[in-house]
Amino acid sequence: MNNPDSKREMLRHAVATLAYRGGKAVRGAPDSFASYKASETTRTPAQILAHIGDLLEWALSIAKGVETWNNSEPLSWPQEVERFHSALERFDNHLASDAEVSATCERLFQGPVADALTHVGQLTMLRRIAGEPIKGENYSRAKIEAGRVGADQEGPKREFD
Repeated sequence: MNNPDSKREMLRHAVATLAYRGGKAVRGAPDSFASYKASETTRTPAQILAHIGDLLEWALSIAKGVETWNNSEPLSWPQEVERFHSALERFDNHLASDAEVSATCERLFQGPVADALTHVGQLTMLRRIAGEPIKGENYSRAKIEAGRVGADQEGPKREFD
C-alpha cells in the first residue's frame, strides 16, 4: 500500500491477532478433538472451525464488494486448520494490497473478525473441557504483527497455567 490507512492497518493487526490466538487454539489438538461434543446442543470443534473459515471468506467477500455467505460442512481437522490459515491469508492479502475495500474497517471488524475471535475462545474453552488444555499467556506481549497469518506463529515468551 502506497499510503497506509491507519484503520486498515489496525484491522490487519486484528486479523494477525486472530491468526495467533486461533493458531494456538488448534495447534497440537488431536484429530479426535474435532468431533468432541460438550453437550447434545453444542457444535463440535470441527463445526466451529468450519464456521470461522466461513466468516473469513465472508469478510473477504464484503471487502471485495460481493458479499456472499456459505455454510460449509466441516472438512477433516487438518484440512480445517489449513483452511483457517489460508482464508486469513487471502483476507489479509486483500487488506495489504492497493485494492479497494468496499466496506468500512469497523464493519469488517465488528462482524466477521469479532465473531471469529469469539469462536476461537470457544475452541480454547472446549480444549480445556476435553482434557486438552492450552496454556494461557500475556497476549499483550505476544509477537503479533500484521501480515503474519499462517501457522508459523512465534511461540509465547512465557506461558502460565
